[in-house]
Amino acid sequence: MQAHELARPFPVTRPEADALEAARMLAERRLPGLIVVDAGGRPVAVLPGSQILRFVVPRYVQADPTLARVYDESHADRMCRRLGGRKVRDVLVPERAPHLPVVPGDAQAMEIAALMADTHSPVVAVVDGRTGRLIGAITVSDLLERLLPESAAAPDDRAHGG
Repeated sequence: MQAHELARPFPVTRPEADALEAARMLAERRLPGLIVVDAGGRPVAVLPGSQILRFVVPRYVQADPTLARVYDESHADRMCRRLGGRKVRDVLVPERAPHLPVVPGDAQAMEIAALMADTHSPVVAVVDGRTGRLIGAITVSDLLERLLPESAAAPDDRAHGG
């Protein structure tokens, strides 16, 4: 199956968009990440939810996660306020994504899987090979649904012995 057949419409954002609004979009739509596009609709980055967390969680807590226990819920709730006044470009960490996870519409499922694995990206943008414009996106769950063999029994049935 080719990428253009697996791709589905996907929310996008722009580098100059409000980072807090981007985080809200991720949360409300339960997305693994957002595709960042330029004014021409061409993907320039993928912003995974984990990068937003990396921005809001203090570095010393990232370095020593046991320190997270000293934060009560009210302090944890306020962490996302660090996104206020920031732009999407401010939370992008280019060195975390060695290259943009983009495939042309004729890419095969294994090509997509290899790119996701290499870039650690939960989302791959699918573009028109001629224009570079976004066609849609493929998430890890979309791809796994396609790659996993079908089973005769539902997962819950197997877990309960029957």
